[in-house]
Amino acid sequence: MNKSLVNKYNIAGPRYTSYPTVPYWDVETFSREKWKSSLIESYNESNSKEGISLYIHLPFCESLCTFCGCNKRITKQHSVESPYIKAVLKEWHLYLELFDTKPIIKELHLGGGTPTFFSPENLKLLINGILEASILAPAYEFSFEGHPNNTTREHLQALYDVGFRRVSYGVQDYNETVQRAIHRIQPFENVKRATALAREIGYTSVGHDIIFGLPFQTIDHIKETIIKTKELLPDRLAFYSYAHVPWIKGNGQRGFDDSNLPLAEVKREQYELGKELLAEVGYHEIGMDHFALTTDALYQSAINGNLHRNFMGYSASKTQAMIGLGVSSISDSWYGFAQNIKSIESYYNLLEEDTLPVFRGHILNAEDLIIRRHILNLMCQFETSWTTDYLWFNELPDAIIKLKEMEKDELLKIDSNKIEVTLKGRPFVRNICMAFDVLLQRKKPEMQLFSMTV
Repeated sequence: MNKSLVNKYNIAGPRYTSYPTVPYWDVETFSREKWKSSLIESYNESNSKEGISLYIHLPFCESLCTFCGCNKRITKQHSVESPYIKAVLKEWHLYLELFDTKPIIKELHLGGGTPTFFSPENLKLLINGILEASILAPAYEFSFEGHPNNTTREHLQALYDVGFRRVSYGVQDYNETVQRAIHRIQPFENVKRATALAREIGYTSVGHDIIFGLPFQTIDHIKETIIKTKELLPDRLAFYSYAHVPWIKGNGQRGFDDSNLPLAEVKREQYELGKELLAEVGYHEIGMDHFALTTDALYQSAINGNLHRNFMGYSASKTQAMIGLGVSSISDSWYGFAQNIKSIESYYNLLEEDTLPVFRGHILNAEDLIIRRHILNLMCQFETSWTTDYLWFNELPDAIIKLKEMEKDELLKIDSNKIEVTLKGRPFVRNICMAFDVLLQRKKPEMQLFSMTV
């Protein structure tokens, strides 16, 4: 990896799970009624053709991981499970009232927090409550995030019984020094046990999440973690950069400081080493920071040009409408975004009033929709082209200047109506997308909003 390029392009930038990015949402003109209208429009266009996706946020954790930037509630009181499930099902039924037909569920994901904080019985109750008023798409996919320390055979079996076939375990790093720094102590044996249990029960895709750039993490730590990962051979991997955003309210990122984090060029060396070791056993790089074996649906989707990216990350299938249930969840109608309130107590209060617990959002205008498509193409296929919107592109002199500079650095190739990211440029795809981000160009943030791109 060219260190001068790393230093040049290692700036704060979005991960582009959406466009516009959340800090640039037009919240002043947003309303629940506009959100409902955008979702109904999208649902009527797409439900019978492709179905919808559901993301359910389960925020509870028994302990705080200090690398985590997710919305969570730390508690050991499992009495919180039943009220929360009741509330999520209430929210789902408020959405069902908007539709004239039964929704066809193509994709469902349980995220957190720690979904396996909930008992197997309660997880089954939740999913059955979702499904009783729905139809399953022919090739539906249900997945969940499992904590290797507390995912039991009973958890895996209960979720398998209601249709789950994919699980992703948060590994992060196997080194004890790093684990202590991020307050996530989990021996390799726990991950091995949880992975074997899932395969024994019949899960067809087992994933591991690994993070580089963590506090005190070295090249040798990455090598050790990847070697152990190769022993278990998960079907897919998320191998991504630690997002250091301690300024965001509610983050658990403490117990270490900036001086404990690897330098940018070291982080990139960690990734390149990991990628090299993974390639030795047949892993293919998918999109940004993801890897899969050829037998996994994520690889097949990338090869077929069907890879999609949303607030759940990369997905092997696309739906136009995605509904987020639970505190802080974000929904996407393609024409608009809506985020739920982050306080559990406020979430409960709004649902008791039969009100969707949305507190902010954004309705996309014509320009947003064009840029969104280009950024999504770059993030998923490493290329994008334009025909009818070519005039829009040529009216972006700042973008063209930035892209021409990146072309000189051999990060991309520009044709008359096409941009293609080179292999050398793939680590900088976030930077390339930033050139298209007119909202970011028009209003530079006065303080750091995003993690570093490299």
